[in-house]
Amino acid sequence: MISNRAKLISPSETLKISARAKQLAREGVSIISLSAGEPDFKTPPHICNAAIEAITAGFHGYTMNTGLPELREAISTKLLRDNRIKIAPDQIVLSNGAKQSIGFSILATVNKGDEVVIPAPYWVSYPEMVKMAEGTPVIVKTHFENDYKLTPGQLDAALNEKTKAIILCTPSNPTGACYSRRELKDLADVLDKYPDVIIFSDEIYEYIVFDGEHESILNAAPHLIDRTVIINGFSKGFAMTGWRLGYMAGPKVIADAVAKIQSQETSAPSTISQKAGLAACTGTMKPVDEMREAFRERRDFLVKELRAMKGIKCFTPQGAFYVFPDVSSFLGKKTDTGELISTTTDLSLYLLEQHGIATVPGDAFGEPSGIRLSYANSMDDLKEAVNRLKDGLSSLM
Repeated sequence: MISNRAKLISPSETLKISARAKQLAREGVSIISLSAGEPDFKTPPHICNAAIEAITAGFHGYTMNTGLPELREAISTKLLRDNRIKIAPDQIVLSNGAKQSIGFSILATVNKGDEVVIPAPYWVSYPEMVKMAEGTPVIVKTHFENDYKLTPGQLDAALNEKTKAIILCTPSNPTGACYSRRELKDLADVLDKYPDVIIFSDEIYEYIVFDGEHESILNAAPHLIDRTVIINGFSKGFAMTGWRLGYMAGPKVIADAVAKIQSQETSAPSTISQKAGLAACTGTMKPVDEMREAFRERRDFLVKELRAMKGIKCFTPQGAFYVFPDVSSFLGKKTDTGELISTTTDLSLYLLEQHGIATVPGDAFGEPSGIRLSYANSMDDLKEAVNRLKDGLSSLM
């Protein structure tokens, strides 16, 4: 009854842990969740007001399949203003979140048997999206010592005549690492040897960069513009996760193919959300700046506390709102009830069930030595989470 394609796909581990944490909370268990990949801030008022005005004005119908022309024009302006990248409005397709944008972009370009290079740790959905397109994920293991960033040598070793694309994510989910312009240029030099390889550049966390400014691979290597697809959206930087609004911006031939798939699968995203997105693109960035500074304070606190814990290694992430500490020293230990902690999944479930703290295991991201902790939470909750984490880890034998 179930298709082979559906059988190939694994459910999202991040959503699985989050669902279990919510279930325990409903049962009355005190849970502090550091698993969610969404800001704990409310959507800024000027964005909400734009949506309210659209509803009141009766702006209730469908938009063009690719999205409101004025919003695509605003995104085109934003790309030039903020990223120094020139992409025309007709090369932009708005979708129901960045997840859909990258999923449809992969479906539009990847054929059966095509290889797609994915550095690990990776966002949980990348390999599954490639599988849905009947492509082959080629996972390249990166290393803690390099902040889990792909090196030119690793990329060169992974590329061959079967490679169709590479997926880069900067700032990274789950590690928070950011590639510098020099690092991106070095990767681009390798990609120059493979002129048919498409680059999917996931830049959804671009406004949450603490040290310096966000760098896109197109800033480092503008000549790659004819084969680079930028994936972005409004959920992280503007605290608009539930509005479900993202976009792809890239070569027109790919944008047209994405639009064709979207026309048969979902059509355009919510009209009201698009009006809110227009206000986000054209309005004040003050709430974004304030949110970023709050995240910086939380990052600094959490990194300091983690580094003080025996057995944990943690580098300082430059962006997003995650830390990804190495907890491999706790694998192989036992709980006070004699249960063996063999994997980071075991560790995350133990911390959730026995100490009321929700994390996401590195197993879900293709890196079995780490766990992801989100600091998109209040400072009070982070302080309590640190105490629970200390208790949980120190109880392992």
